[in-house]
Amino acid sequence: MPMPTTILITGASSGIGAALALEYAAPGVTLHLGARNTERLEAVAVAARAAGATVAITTVDVTDAESIRRWVIAADDSMPLDLIIANAGVSAGTSGLQGAEPDAQVRAVFATNLDGVLNTILPILPRMAARGRGQLALVSSLAGYRGMPSAPSYCASKAAVKVFGEALRGTVHSSGVKVSVVCPGYVRTPLTDVNDFPMPFLMETDKAARLIRRGLERDKARIAFPWPLAATVWLLQALPPAWIDPILRRLPGKAAQVA
Repeated sequence: MPMPTTILITGASSGIGAALALEYAAPGVTLHLGARNTERLEAVAVAARAAGATVAITTVDVTDAESIRRWVIAADDSMPLDLIIANAGVSAGTSGLQGAEPDAQVRAVFATNLDGVLNTILPILPRMAARGRGQLALVSSLAGYRGMPSAPSYCASKAAVKVFGEALRGTVHSSGVKVSVVCPGYVRTPLTDVNDFPMPFLMETDKAARLIRRGLERDKARIAFPWPLAATVWLLQALPPAWIDPILRRLPGKAAQVA
């Protein structure tokens, strides 16, 4: 696939989003970077410009559908977007709670992780389809393969992104729009920094960004890594719940607060 030269990334102020911005930053590349934290976003923009990219930043919350729509459309009006990476996400779990996640936590996780992805990609789909080209990357997680008692809303929201993206890929195939679902394992980001339990195959963000870029260049339907952990969660999904549930209930919990 041709290298994208106009790219929009949500959640670009830290973690995988920031690493992707720097991975793609180069002369001739225009980056539209959005996030809630202006100060961190500015820092990413400075580094990307130093690498030769043209960078426009916007302080935006992906849960605000109208603001996201205006930003995406304005970016596309300035120069047609080749690639959108819907990356913004939050994490929360059940550690320290007696019983289920609070209503507010569940809704906040879904509002960012699922609605935020839809708010980002739906405005651009008709435009990309009309011109017969464009690529969408929907960032899910290996946690979306199987519901974990330690983080129900996080797993479920990422599962919805995964399944929607996989279905959308087939739906828009004939229009020329490419869709990939990204399913990382543990990556060293502000979301994982709060975890106080062992994280197998923990990966640095720059390596994750390289794997994602390579997968997008190959138009892979699903970009899942690292492979040992991807194989493990696939197996957990395939085995009967009666076998797996007792084991999953013993796993350490994720912090019960939206990060």
